[in-house]
Amino acid sequence: MFSGNFTKKFADIICGEIKGEVVSPDKEISKNKNFGFVCGVGGGSTIDKAKIYAFNNKLLFISIPTAASHDGIASPYASVRGGVSVKTNSPLAVIADTKIISDAPKNLTASGFGDAISNFTAVLDWKLARDEKNEYFGDYAASLSNMSAEIVMQNSKKIFSDISILVEALLSSSVAMAIAGSSRPASGSEHLFSHAIDTLSEKYKFKRALHGEQCGVGTIISAYLHEIYSHKNKGGWKKIKEALKDVGAPTNAYELGITRKHIIEALKFAPKVRDRWTIFNKFNIEEDAEKILEGCEVIE
Repeated sequence: MFSGNFTKKFADIICGEIKGEVVSPDKEISKNKNFGFVCGVGGGSTIDKAKIYAFNNKLLFISIPTAASHDGIASPYASVRGGVSVKTNSPLAVIADTKIISDAPKNLTASGFGDAISNFTAVLDWKLARDEKNEYFGDYAASLSNMSAEIVMQNSKKIFSDISILVEALLSSSVAMAIAGSSRPASGSEHLFSHAIDTLSEKYKFKRALHGEQCGVGTIISAYLHEIYSHKNKGGWKKIKEALKDVGAPTNAYELGITRKHIIEALKFAPKVRDRWTIFNKFNIEEDAEKILEGCEVIE
């Protein structure tokens, strides 16, 4: 079974196409035992849908990404509405044809870069939760996640000429989550910010940016706050911003296509998205959101 809008470009025979919401077992599966696995072919949301579909119907899952747009290509988690990550199974295999992936629209690659670089602040948030809330912290998973972010950042000018750098980083990020048994190694305050934008886009009917694009801007914000809080890594948020610029990823509200009003509201809402201890808990976000966004140049 294939999933995705562009499957016909890569396959002659299509057993089926997943559309809409996939939250419950498919009755047709119990009638038809001619297949035992689901192939998710496409970008991030397509693969997440196929992943959930396979999990709910107790089928094996094979991930075939056609774009390096986010780190869900090999993780045991899938994103659903409302900023929630649901546990599924890691794929049986990942088939990543770098020729096909390199032909994907550049904004999808930039989105994947933003998702990979967000591991920096995700790990910092995880450490904060360990130190202040005695939350489990896995050194190996954290190191693997951090290394993925470091490699893409060091090679920001080479991403489009060698897409394998980004693909390998996203795969490593996925593995880190599988090892940790949670999305913690790759999802912190920057992801809460992205999920907040998603929620507000539905409320106010504005077009949201790509997941990784939003996470990239969220990483700038979170790195800025970590720098203020810890007095370490001075100028780190600016380096992240420059790396995002290297791949053409958004670095501010205007480039995301989000109004000043909505991005301020998104930051205020972000700490409420889910019960996850992050750098947001160390600041009065409700009161200081506008000042924070101005400080890290996300708004003027």
